[in-house]
Amino acid sequence: MASSAGDAIPESVYRQLGGTDYFNALVARFYEGVAGDPVLRPLYPEDMTDAETNLRDFLVQYWGGPDDYSRRRGHPMLRARHLPFSIGRQERDAWMHHMAAAVRSSGAPAELAAELLDYFERAATHLLNAEPPRPGHLPIVPAPSEQRADN
Repeated sequence: MASSAGDAIPESVYRQLGGTDYFNALVARFYEGVAGDPVLRPLYPEDMTDAETNLRDFLVQYWGGPDDYSRRRGHPMLRARHLPFSIGRQERDAWMHHMAAAVRSSGAPAELAAELLDYFERAATHLLNAEPPRPGHLPIVPAPSEQRADN
């Protein structure tokens, strides 16, 4: 049975942006910012080549390109892979600052840039793991008079 034009599969974001070349450039611009960032730089090893490769391959796969990331590293497990790092609001905001700058300078059409930034905002927030307690959600600590002394 022939498919009609209305049945066409939408082209992936990966292809719409020009494939791996787009993501190579995006990630390179992002890591240029990270290299000089006093909040983020200490979180990375001296040689950031592997981090760049991992981010690029993940983004290529996520946006519809080849699955090199999963073939090389297995399931992305994004949150689990970032748990060893203390990611608070400051780290998240610094990461977003550099990624947003990279996207803005990438030449992506406005609609695709917005889609990328929406994803990055959600993903960066999902990785928060070092948030200070919110007011009204402080841990309950017994008053000194209520604490039991173990002798």
